[in-house]
Order: sequence, then C-alpha cells, then structure tokens
Amino acid sequence: MTSATVRPVAVKIDADIKARVKRLADARHRTPHWLMREAIEQYVEREEKREAFRQDGIKAWEAYQRTGLHATADEADAWLTQLEQGQDAEPPECHV
Repeated sequence: MTSATVRPVAVKIDADIKARVKRLADARHRTPHWLMREAIEQYVEREEKREAFRQDGIKAWEAYQRTGLHATADEADAWLTQLEQGQDAEPPECHV
C-alpha cells in the first residue's frame, strides 16, 4: 500500500474502548493505530468471506429452485462418513 492510497478516517469510540485498545497495543508493543488498522483489516476479510459464503448459499438455493437437483441428507451423511474414515469418496450425484 502506498502512502498516496492511504486516507485518514475518523472513528469515534468511547473512552473505555480507547483505553482497552491502548492497553492491548502497549502489551503487543504496537501503536493503537496499528492495532485498529489490523482489527479493521481482519474484520473486513472475515466479513467478505462470510458474504461470499452467503452468496454461494443463495446461488445454490436458486439453482435448486430452477432444477430440483439435490442430494438427500442421508446421501450427504454417507459421503461425509466415508471422508471421515479416510476414503477418497466422490460426492453423491445430484438428482431430482
């Protein structure tokens, strides 16, 4: 990241959170600024993954509604049991 792309942003936090951030930053031998940037970066990455997972679920549901293709819970459980036992099993075939 270049300094030309970094822009300051004001975030209002209460005194308790500010003090907790300061204590944690001191314990980690980091600045509160570094700690807050790291926290925001990790939060955004985690939430982007959660949103991608949610979108995948929506797409899967829409595909099921269009086609009716599915695997039953019993079929999925049997496949997962094989994987847990160390077998290199193929996932069950989708069907109507």
